[in-house]
Amino acid sequence: MSAAEDRSENIRLLRDSAAAIIPADYRRIRALRFTDPGFDRAVWQEMCDMGWAAVRVPEAQGGSGLGVAEYCALAEALGRGLVPEPFIGAVTAASVLSGAALAEAISGASVILPAWQERANTIDCAGDTTVSGGRANGRKMFIAQAGGADAFVVSGRDGVALVARDAAGVSLSIERTQDGGSFGTLTLDNAACTPLAGDMAAALEEASLATGAYLLGVMDRVFSMTLDYMRTRQQFGRAIGSFQALQHRAADLKIQVALTRASVEAAAVTLDTSQHPAVRQAAVSRAKARAAEAAMLVTRQCIQLHGGIGYTDEADAGLFLRKAMVLSSLHGGAALHRARYAAVAPDDDE
Repeated sequence: MSAAEDRSENIRLLRDSAAAIIPADYRRIRALRFTDPGFDRAVWQEMCDMGWAAVRVPEAQGGSGLGVAEYCALAEALGRGLVPEPFIGAVTAASVLSGAALAEAISGASVILPAWQERANTIDCAGDTTVSGGRANGRKMFIAQAGGADAFVVSGRDGVALVARDAAGVSLSIERTQDGGSFGTLTLDNAACTPLAGDMAAALEEASLATGAYLLGVMDRVFSMTLDYMRTRQQFGRAIGSFQALQHRAADLKIQVALTRASVEAAAVTLDTSQHPAVRQAAVSRAKARAAEAAMLVTRQCIQLHGGIGYTDEADAGLFLRKAMVLSSLHGGAALHRARYAAVAPDDDE
């Protein structure tokens, strides 16, 4: 078996393992909406037991040592199931951690999440926060599922540090999001912190792409559900999927899903093979911009193709639209990434 075939087989096995986490229906997802912390620690432990939190951690440090392509394959599978456990955040934090903190994070003993964002719609992880002299000061926003965190990897203009949630000088406020999850705002007032040597900016590039992959899973699954609905829903004595106008709309959505998949997979290959910063950033921005825009288009259209039932909370299609609304701007929205792509893309990149 060639290296490429071996890797494809590994990705297939990862997708199969994800099936154990993703239920056939969305009752668990509905039950967790608007609750604290918004995810199931037992399910998260199961994911850690399968090595998912350590997917980007080198084998020498106790991780799986897998590539970005495998990371994105898992994120896509979780997107199909709307899984709320903090997979991407935990992987991002683990990429920066080391020693005992890393061991606790990848084993599931502690939930450690990244706190890097200081304003809406940005990909800048430095900001005005300081993490020097063993003390952290500043404010970080939009921390997904922060209510379930035991500690945070905080980025600052002078480095990165680990801050315990229960440390003196730490306060955390929680706001609900459209999909039933939550974002946290972390305020640090001379809070004790432990310096870290990891590269938060590099980890966030991968997280941006993984978020795009999660959105790919969201749109792919809701589109499949919509096709099933169109095959069974009868109108005027015929399945609505037989109406040519709706077939054309479905074909357009299928193209959007296919183009997003191609962009995400190409970007994953780029991150796994290139160390050139501008090339990597261009690949991530192209994929994230497409995923963010396409996810909103596909999920909204799928609601319409469901007809009146699609607008009710009882319809599962609405869960996917709400998830897309939250994630499309996380790690930068489409407009921001298009602008960055225009700024950093090589001249010969089509």
